Amino acid sequence: MHITIEPDACVGSGQCALAVPEVFDQDEEDGTVVLLDERPPQDLHDAVHEAAGLCPVQAILAAAADDTAR
Repeated sequence: MHITIEPDACVGSGQCALAVPEVFDQDEEDGTVVLLDERPPQDLHDAVHEAAGLCPVQAILAAAADDTAR
């Protein structure tokens, strides 16, 4: 899995940071997403996909190892 984010699209809802704090955080100044681990371990993949689904503006893209977006 490889994660990319679109920080300009982020509205700072924080759902990703709440769902997977090991992978996502929020900027202290504007609340936008901060990516902590662009290649998280396998045991976090389901949670990352859930976090991406919770993003109200779809600012998170989680691609499979073969770079197929999910």
